[in-house]
Amino acid sequence: MAPITPDLRNTQEDIKNVIQDLFQILVQVSNYDSGGRSSREPLAQDILALSQSLYQVHQSATLLPPQSNKGIPEPLIQYVENGRNPDIYTREFVELVRRLNQLARGKMHAFRDFRDTLAAELTRQMPEMSDDVRRVCEATGGSGPG
Repeated sequence: MAPITPDLRNTQEDIKNVIQDLFQILVQVSNYDSGGRSSREPLAQDILALSQSLYQVHQSATLLPPQSNKGIPEPLIQYVENGRNPDIYTREFVELVRRLNQLARGKMHAFRDFRDTLAAELTRQMPEMSDDVRRVCEATGGSGPG
């Protein structure tokens, strides 16, 4: 985990302030004109405070060094927005990567076997090319025909 720098700590504080301002607006909206007195001014002040907090988050986030911006994959954001558990996303992603790695490994072994079979057949059919075939096999990680 990356160390928490003062810039990152400031950004975290600013985000907490935004959450607090959103909560204040929630309270103001739920109590809007419930006591017979106007709630318009306090609500307007809370919305202005939210606007200022959001601006502050933007300002402090732009001051962060580039390495602190890890970037969250868009599919993960959509997954969480749909109310699903990000741990399940991670597990599914790991399984997909494992499956694709196994597929790539199988293809790699198939091409290796094809190279060796082709080299052996070329050497058998055209013995004058055996030096070239051996050189190509060695260059591609094989040991040569036969």
